[in-house]
Amino acid sequence: MHELEHRLIQLNVNDHVEKKQGLSYLSWAWAWQEALRIDPAATFNVHTFDGKPYMDVNGTGMVWVSVNLGSRARSCFLPVMDYKNKAITNPDSFQVNTAIMRCLTKCLAMFGLGLYIYAGEDLPPSEEPATKEPAKEVQAPAVDEQEVANLKLFSESVIELIAMSDSEKDLRSYWKANQTTLDKLKAALPREYANVVAQFTNAKLKLQEKENA
Repeated sequence: MHELEHRLIQLNVNDHVEKKQGLSYLSWAWAWQEALRIDPAATFNVHTFDGKPYMDVNGTGMVWVSVNLGSRARSCFLPVMDYKNKAITNPDSFQVNTAIMRCLTKCLAMFGLGLYIYAGEDLPPSEEPATKEPAKEVQAPAVDEQEVANLKLFSESVIELIAMSDSEKDLRSYWKANQTTLDKLKAALPREYANVVAQFTNAKLKLQEKENA
């Protein structure tokens, strides 16, 4: 993993996350501040289409943002959406601006900053069931110090193996093969688990970029 991405992916962003309509949003101002701490020369660019800062898609808008951070550049796009996360018809300037800043934050997640917010679930989307049952409250089982130490070693080995994976299939297979221990890690050490999920997602994105190159 690139050093810049490694530094960003390790940051705990929980204190800068807002909850709206059951969804999590990372403060764009804080996210950009952290990007500038890593690289004071960082820049971002809002793409325009026929002079407008968004692309018209059947009457709705799609914004596109690129970020240059360190020696790397990445881009992301995002629909102009309302508070229900539904695409807005004929968006106004305020709605477009909001979408642009949300897109900037999402683009920074492509570098690792707050990536685990977007990771969401235990398994990649292709492995999720079509429908989900309502989540049930389960009290985390008590674990002793030795078990905690073993789980920490497990999380470190998982991250190393994720980095060595050659395909998305290998990533999913490894995740499924270790599902029981990953569930224990999630219950006992949620921060380490979130880091593993973020590393998994980052590796998946890199493999997709490699395949599409």
